[in-house]
Amino acid sequence: MTKQDKDTSGSKIWTIGHWTCPIPVFLETLDERSIDVLIDVRAHPGSRRNPQFGTDEMKKWLPENGIAYQLFPKLGGRRRKQDVPPEINAGWNNASFKNYADYTLTENYHEGIAELKELTRKHRVAIMCGEPMPWRCHRLLISNTLAAQGFQVEHLIVGQKPKKYELGMWGATPHVDGDGQVTYPAEPTESAEPAE
Repeated sequence: MTKQDKDTSGSKIWTIGHWTCPIPVFLETLDERSIDVLIDVRAHPGSRRNPQFGTDEMKKWLPENGIAYQLFPKLGGRRRKQDVPPEINAGWNNASFKNYADYTLTENYHEGIAELKELTRKHRVAIMCGEPMPWRCHRLLISNTLAAQGFQVEHLIVGQKPKKYELGMWGATPHVDGDGQVTYPAEPTESAEPAE
């Protein structure tokens, strides 16, 4: 069965972090899920330590192995502080995650998600960053957005069984509004006064 014969229902997406993974192992991990499009969501799509994961190199060896490569700057990480009221995503203590959570409220982010979802209608798609552990990467927040919109998300970690993702299983507790927008307000604290 070829990759094109596999189910491409558009309701499932995978994530992966390359870190120091050898190319053959990386390709095998993608092939096990019949991934045919890899979306690069790195803010800086290059690697001095692992030049094989630079954009120019990946544009060569991925297509040679039947996988299309696309850079998605709209979903890239390492975002600066946004003009968002601080309480909206106060559940994040880590400034990088909070900044990205604020960025998820922007039109630019929503356009990136819409483009990503459109690709999943015809392809088996994985989003990639450099960090191998999804709970330490902005892929976590992208995963929350997708899970809130009904996608099944699976994290591919080289050398481990894939991890099926559930909304909010790592990090700040997400709140999903009626439109599927995810925010991370601070957890309510218990009052010192007894409830009546």
